[in-house]
Amino acid sequence: MEVSRIRALRGPNLWSRHTAIEAIVSCSEAELDIEALPGYEARLRNLFPEIGFLQAEGHQGGISLAHTLELAALGLQACAGCPVTFSRTAATLEKGVFQVVVEYTEEKVGRLAFKLAQELCAAALADGSFDLPAALASLQELDEDVRLGPSTGSIVQAAVLRGIPFRRLTEGSLVQFGWGSKQRRIQAAETDLTSAVAEAIAQDKELTKNLLRAAGVPVPNGRSVTSADDAWAAAQEIDGLVVVKPRDGNQGKGVAVKLRTEEEVKRAVRVAAEISDDVMVERYLPGHDFRLLVVGEQLVAAARRDPPLVVGDGVRTIRQLVEHVNSDPRRGTGHATSLTKIRFDDIALATLEKQGLNAESVPPKGQRVILRNNANLSTGGTATDVTDDVHPEVAARAIAAAKNIGLDICGVDVVCESVLEPLEDQHGGIVEVNAAPGLRMHLQPSFGKGRGVGEAVVSNMFAPGENGRIPVVAVAGTNGKTTTVRLTAHMLGVSGKRVGMTNSDGVYVQKRRIDTGDCSGPRSARNILLHPDVDAAVFETARGGVLREGLAFDRCDVAVVTNIGMGDHLGLSYISTVEDLAVVKRVIVQNVAPHGTAVLNAADPMVVKMASACPGKVLFFAADPYNPVLVTHKVQGHRVVYVEDGAIVAAQKDFEFRVPLDQIPITRKGSIAFQVENAMASIAAAWALGIDPEVIRQGAASFVNDAASAPGRFNVFDYQGATLIADYGHNPDAILALVQAVESMPAQRRSVVISGAGDRRDEDIREQTRILGGVFDDVLLYQDDCQRGRADGEVLALLRQGLEGAARTTFSTEIRGEFAAIDAALARLGEGDLCLILVDQVEAALDHIAQRIAEAGAR
Repeated sequence: MEVSRIRALRGPNLWSRHTAIEAIVSCSEAELDIEALPGYEARLRNLFPEIGFLQAEGHQGGISLAHTLELAALGLQACAGCPVTFSRTAATLEKGVFQVVVEYTEEKVGRLAFKLAQELCAAALADGSFDLPAALASLQELDEDVRLGPSTGSIVQAAVLRGIPFRRLTEGSLVQFGWGSKQRRIQAAETDLTSAVAEAIAQDKELTKNLLRAAGVPVPNGRSVTSADDAWAAAQEIDGLVVVKPRDGNQGKGVAVKLRTEEEVKRAVRVAAEISDDVMVERYLPGHDFRLLVVGEQLVAAARRDPPLVVGDGVRTIRQLVEHVNSDPRRGTGHATSLTKIRFDDIALATLEKQGLNAESVPPKGQRVILRNNANLSTGGTATDVTDDVHPEVAARAIAAAKNIGLDICGVDVVCESVLEPLEDQHGGIVEVNAAPGLRMHLQPSFGKGRGVGEAVVSNMFAPGENGRIPVVAVAGTNGKTTTVRLTAHMLGVSGKRVGMTNSDGVYVQKRRIDTGDCSGPRSARNILLHPDVDAAVFETARGGVLREGLAFDRCDVAVVTNIGMGDHLGLSYISTVEDLAVVKRVIVQNVAPHGTAVLNAADPMVVKMASACPGKVLFFAADPYNPVLVTHKVQGHRVVYVEDGAIVAAQKDFEFRVPLDQIPITRKGSIAFQVENAMASIAAAWALGIDPEVIRQGAASFVNDAASAPGRFNVFDYQGATLIADYGHNPDAILALVQAVESMPAQRRSVVISGAGDRRDEDIREQTRILGGVFDDVLLYQDDCQRGRADGEVLALLRQGLEGAARTTFSTEIRGEFAAIDAALARLGEGDLCLILVDQVEAALDHIAQRIAEAGAR
């Protein structure tokens, strides 16, 4: 078994809506059925008993090694605690070659699981060994390392439940919610509403106390100190038990409480100084340690935090008791688990010493042994939910503290005997205010019920009914995609929106190109969704990107499929037939939002079949108003778009609006049939988005199809009385459409300049010149710079074969180089002639044509 390619599908894809690892797996003849491998299944099950059923009920044929790889990769992740359920193995047209697809929740974990699954299958094949516990431990460790922590994860989960899309911007906890101009960002429990100034204030504990004291919030007395001696002096000023802590520490690091003697204070200062150069001494407040969580102007959760402790059993030492407590699977070394392991460090030993104990002491049964005087979860403490017990006055003090510091999400540390009565009545106070507070004590308290703090954070960022989404239009098809994308984006712009657009020649924001090249894949689309100045997005969605990575979005508002026709790029990436191609193009239709619309070409049977896959509404368009599919759809009360009496008509029941073809420049008063289809698709998309009909008319009328606004899309020029047309037509369907357009334009003689893309099938390359040979007098063939895997002259030979027996062509020649071919064609033109130039290097060729036109005008 050989795995030749592994891809990560990071969005909805050909196989499912799940993120997944896709691999190409080749099996030998013997590996096509594991029953032909004596003892293989038994050995595999011995190595991995939890692999599950290898043969699903109703499965026909043998079970290949590729199938076992699929189930092993899925099963290993599931046993490691990853929430994955989807997998599939599909045979390709090549015997013994399979596409294996396995869901993942974290890409790195999915890739590792695939690698381990290969090792497992190989071990079973060779009757070798496989360390299952080590494999699962490595997956669990990696998953814990890369997945979002509990605080960030709870916020993300709450956003998902509200239908808000999210994207991790780093491997850490920086996450974007929403798209474009509606986006918001968080990092752990900080949001983009959290000011750096407020965070800086919260880190400065002395400044925080001064501001709270000025606002009338009770805080303990104390001050910063400059040395161990100064700390003892400050303790004497307080005249009572004191707390020593770093001025800008966090998570309880370096905090020592309930100190009385000079030795205790000075030792605590030395420990605190390792955390921060600035150390504080303040009055110790008796009572329990409470954490109150404030989000916006609401107290959303409260917990009592108890210090780490062990309970004696009269047998084990304190060290052994700590080891036993730390063996609890809920306790981890970081913040990914609900509890943290107890730290058995110098502070713990010092705390034991105060109690007359040491690490090897054996406390009697039932004795509670405190290991730290602070109750932070990060040092091993526990939490008990007390949200329902908080007195309104205590809640008001916490909210006032957060507001006074300026934090939208704030963890307020309170020390008092009970939260059931006001702080002033029990000499309690607020000892700290924390930015980016940990949420896990409220999500999974050690005792009591968890609180929906993630939902509170999301609700504070997004108003009721908001989901952070901008309108998204996805356009797929064999031909017409780029023009449809450009015209739809233009209409959205006329409606007043700032539009982001991707297509095969670049990425655009408000008509300014910010990236060049073929940008019709998911990476470019994701960049648009990241852009803060985008109110709506229109994406050209090419087959290659869908196969390579999946979609850049979880769902779209409008999916447009222009056509399938005879297809394009057949034979690549195991897409061999137009039926296969239709399945790829259908992906955007399958991922239309429930409130959204699929705009489908009723004249293309392959596209019509996609309607049943749409979760939303369907709008059919066709030039023929009597198209049976369109008529039936209209009678049923659904939206349709068609051509009638020289206008594009958009109709539903008794409503209709018309856009005259003579007011749509790209159609040349309706004479260019394929541009009429592109205009119908764009008008339908704009209508589906709720754009006003008058705005749609304005957009259609003001869209210019020149080389600057739509390069390579039927750009028309005048050259010394002859007509030049430059187009990027590159498949038989496009050539047919261009021929129909050219035949509607008067000409003395017609000539065409054409090359062929080497990554098309032989028959597709020949078919292009076969079509052209019936319409053009002169055919100039050229070989471009990139043959895409073909031998020198191979494409030209196929083009020549297509011209054999041409009905009209009387002159043909072969020329090396695109620009030389263009010049040769121009030299043969006379007044009244027409020349179609099928460009390959679109922008460079258009510049060359513009230069030749300028030179001719100067003569």
